[in-house]
Amino acid sequence: MSEHSQHASCHGGDDPPPCHPQQRFDGLLWCSLTAVSVLYVLAWLDIAPVPWLTVATQSVFELVNTMWWGLVLGVVMLSLLTRVPREFVMSVLGDGGGVRGILRATAAGVLLDLCSHGILMVGAKLYERGASLGQVMAFLIASPWNSFSLTLILFALIGWKWTLAFIGLSMLIAVTSGLLFEYFVRRGVLPANANTVSLSRDFNFWQQARMGLSATRFDLAFFSAMFADGIKESRMVMRWILFGILLATLLRTAMPMDVFESYFGPTLLGLAATIVAATIIEVCSEGSTPIAADLLNRAGAPGNSFAFLMTGVSTDYTEIMVMKERTASWRAALFLPLLTVPQVVLVAWLINIAG
Repeated sequence: MSEHSQHASCHGGDDPPPCHPQQRFDGLLWCSLTAVSVLYVLAWLDIAPVPWLTVATQSVFELVNTMWWGLVLGVVMLSLLTRVPREFVMSVLGDGGGVRGILRATAAGVLLDLCSHGILMVGAKLYERGASLGQVMAFLIASPWNSFSLTLILFALIGWKWTLAFIGLSMLIAVTSGLLFEYFVRRGVLPANANTVSLSRDFNFWQQARMGLSATRFDLAFFSAMFADGIKESRMVMRWILFGILLATLLRTAMPMDVFESYFGPTLLGLAATIVAATIIEVCSEGSTPIAADLLNRAGAPGNSFAFLMTGVSTDYTEIMVMKERTASWRAALFLPLLTVPQVVLVAWLINIAG
């Protein structure tokens, strides 16, 4: 199903591959990469002459070691998506304007085993391949901590009942938010995806897939080009992830993480503090899972635990900035927290009452 082999240049064809014109120096990307690399090497060499630098280097070391596999898998998934025609993406996700399309996007987000940083690359590429704004938002909201591996960790940390409850409630918020995004797109409040492709009635997924696979040579050149495209396409997301590592390191240096375990009880004040903390601290899905478990087990606040998992996704500045760049709309990006945070607060408050 290779599009790369069908287009020798950036011109021609119904679905040309992404073009990469000469770009200006990306200061945010390279400065963040340099700072993260230096701090990581200092941690590996165990060189930190002052206490605060020890905290900073260990924070970067821990975050990078935790996140690297998700980032690699994200690049791999992105590489695969660059080779999948838009018609195939849309045939799998279905009609973005209806409940079925939102449900399919939500299910895809839950089933895909990637961390929040890897899933963001895939979500941005899905938008480029023609998924509607509502589908992409539902996909992002449902997916970051609902991977198979993290679900198993949650089973061990908080038990199967709370885990299944959290998964079900997160899917409900994802579907509701996706439908709200679709509603505002239809009303003209938010921009529609200009990349959307209308499928012909006679489009047959399996027939087209067999034809595409038979016409593709799966050799070293194919896989090399595919991975190179994935690296290029991931640069926009990588710059914000690296900057997020630095921001999280700064906050961890100034604010010990054990604060979360002691001062966020099942009260409205504790819930508000949890949401504020989840908003200002960039924590990857692997890092948020044990913290959320501590909020439930040590602080006795299951609603705060759910809010920490969900608000970190809904208000994550990395997702907001990436969606702003992908959609070219501040309004579309800022509607992510605007539509999801009130739902998260209401559900978390009800969980605390019931729990």
